[in-house]
Amino acid sequence: MEAMDQLLVACHAQTLNLFVESFLKMVQKLLESPDPQLQILAIQSVIEQSPGFFQFVRFANIEEDTPSYHTRYDFFVSKYSAMCHSNHDNPAIRKQIKLAGIQGLQGVVRKTLSDDLVENIWEPVHMDKIVPSLLYNMQNTRYANKEDATPECTTEERSDPPQFAETCMRELVGRASFGHIRCVIRPVLRHLDNHQLWVPNYFAIHVFRIIMFSIQSQYSYTVVEALMTHLDDHSKSSPKIRTSIADTLSKIISIAAGESVGPSVLEIINSLLSHLRVSVTRNQSSSNDEQLYQEALINALGEFANHLPDYQKIEIMMFIMSKVPYNQTDRIISVGKGDVLLQSILLKSLLKVGTKYKTIHLNTTFPPSFLEPLLRMSLASDAEMRLLVQKIFHTLIDRHNNIAKLAKPTVNVAELDLVVEKSSRPDVIFIRKHGPEIYLALYESLELTSNTVENVESIYTTLALLVVELASEDTILELLRLVLSLQDLALTSGQISVTLKFNLHAIVISLLVLISYVCNITSLMDYAQKVVEARRKEALHLLPNLQSQYDTNLTPRLAATLLVDQTVVSECLKGAGLDSEKLQQGSGYSSTSLQHRHSWVDSAGRNSLADINSGTGELDSGGSSPGVQKKLPGEELTFESMKRILTETNNNNVIEEEKRIQLSQFFRSAPFQDLVSITQPKHDVLQSKLSEIFNTLTVDPRNIIPGGPQTDAKPSQTPAYEIHFPELFVY
Repeated sequence: MEAMDQLLVACHAQTLNLFVESFLKMVQKLLESPDPQLQILAIQSVIEQSPGFFQFVRFANIEEDTPSYHTRYDFFVSKYSAMCHSNHDNPAIRKQIKLAGIQGLQGVVRKTLSDDLVENIWEPVHMDKIVPSLLYNMQNTRYANKEDATPECTTEERSDPPQFAETCMRELVGRASFGHIRCVIRPVLRHLDNHQLWVPNYFAIHVFRIIMFSIQSQYSYTVVEALMTHLDDHSKSSPKIRTSIADTLSKIISIAAGESVGPSVLEIINSLLSHLRVSVTRNQSSSNDEQLYQEALINALGEFANHLPDYQKIEIMMFIMSKVPYNQTDRIISVGKGDVLLQSILLKSLLKVGTKYKTIHLNTTFPPSFLEPLLRMSLASDAEMRLLVQKIFHTLIDRHNNIAKLAKPTVNVAELDLVVEKSSRPDVIFIRKHGPEIYLALYESLELTSNTVENVESIYTTLALLVVELASEDTILELLRLVLSLQDLALTSGQISVTLKFNLHAIVISLLVLISYVCNITSLMDYAQKVVEARRKEALHLLPNLQSQYDTNLTPRLAATLLVDQTVVSECLKGAGLDSEKLQQGSGYSSTSLQHRHSWVDSAGRNSLADINSGTGELDSGGSSPGVQKKLPGEELTFESMKRILTETNNNNVIEEEKRIQLSQFFRSAPFQDLVSITQPKHDVLQSKLSEIFNTLTVDPRNIIPGGPQTDAKPSQTPAYEIHFPELFVY
């Protein structure tokens, strides 16, 4: 061994090929020996100047001028892998054999990867031996039995088999090209399956983190894709195994998010949503293990979105929203029982992504293609679903961390320490355009009889956040109209419960106090406090906190002093220099007057449908044209009238289509003479009609004096404008 080592050191690159075969045969003979010391000797160098350095690794690091493409390393890969799995009775010797095997594998990888003409080490026959051998040494109690899988580096790297195996794994993954990544991932997944290392998954998470941080960044998506495919393969496995795989995915997916662009982003999202849909359809979907699996997928979705740019987060939220099933009937979203759970899971996913998004401008956060389906879902028949939608609104509207402060209605707004900034111009434009739709959806959501206290509180939080984020002179009137409409709903509705009526009165006064505080209208603030004091004395149940049950002896009929007076509010606004004319038109938010309101209503001078029906708004430009009488619709614009108009239009289209078909058939089948007679121009009829029209004129317009009195004039001998059109001209 000393002689061979001296020859190896003294050998020059030009003559190395002459030495390779003899050297490898000597190493192979030593490895075939049953004596552990000879096996270790085949790897270790006996040179005193570099103790612990490995002879085979030294050989692997020598570059050859001429490739040794005839040299094969099958035996060495197999033998070194077997040494990595040594079970020698002596722990010290077992450790040395394992270290020698790991170092031998490292030498094989280095030697083969440095030469393109030698044996391809990435073939499955080699990777299926190398990768499990490294994983077997990495796997011990420190990695597999605790969540923090980071080893304490108390020993030198080359004297600790787990740590040295991890170093070799990092080197192996780092050397892999795009086409070879799967060659490494495939045996890793198989090893975790065969040795049941998914539950618990601490070791799996540690291994995949090593892979993700060692791999070239542009290839990281391949690892995520392979793990998702493996999750597909385990579709029939137990929920615990699927949960562990999904949890592992959630721990590493954020690393790949930064490198995912274009279609790969939606591909990952779509794959996660597909797994969620499959999980929902399972019979055991109500089990706790299946719910944990769904939560793991949702966490993976959130972690992935967290590391994407904001514009891609918006796209993801829109994509998730497009997958939510719904069936719209009378503006109330109703679906089958099988879809309710899927709705809930998808909305939870949407909420998870929303928590990772930071809103800058509301018009960017709520494009119409996202806002409209979200408003539809706010009217879902399931109360839990509506609660999720409101939480999504909270997350996306709040920009100053005021959610926790406005979680429950209160009249002590000054104690909340709210963060309020002046609304930007884009936000004002957004709320002008979409505000009535949002307010109407919230109003109708409060009308639903299945509302709980949590639902009412969540809607209050949404409105309160809109007040804080968008409070300005341009938006306060619409908010106050909604507040007064809610009070009217509590007073006049016979469908909602008494409990809900009291809850509505409580959020009305809370919103009035909040609006006056945020907008700093002193007179309105004083009036709101006056109503609060009156309720504290006579009707404490009309103030927060909200309750799910009230004393049955309480009556919903209230004295005028306990209610918010619209006239007084208008006077307060006038005193503050605001135009309260819009507020004096009425509350405007009710199912009869606004149920068909759409975004095409101009928000700059927005008129309610009641204004249009009463003639206060112009329907078209004809109202401003001189000499044109403005025509008003003959009937109220309602759903039934619009439906009838659409039906009549469809019937007219059918009749016109039938006439067109008949005419076409006639011209195809009628004789030529009949067609000529029909198309022959009626000269005489046309000429006589024109003469009749022109002869009725008794005054020659050329003789009329502008501005002078019009007197009767005798017709000239030739009738004015009498022209006999030639036949050819008419034809």
